[in-house]
Amino acid sequence: MINYSNKKIISFLIDDIGLEESSVELGLKLSLKNKTPLPILLWSYGILTIEELDQLYTLLFKSS
Repeated sequence: MINYSNKKIISFLIDDIGLEESSVELGLKLSLKNKTPLPILLWSYGILTIEELDQLYTLLFKSS
């Protein structure tokens, strides 16, 4: 299930960071399988830099 927070994360990853939808889909599948938050999983696989991870969490904390 994709909630509002996940939609915001996915939108940020595709629109602002420039990830391909297929990368985000793979990340979602792996995060569910490994029970790991999507941003942390993408960072741990080297798909996101620490700066991009920081931008993402800043966006999420400002909007909550």
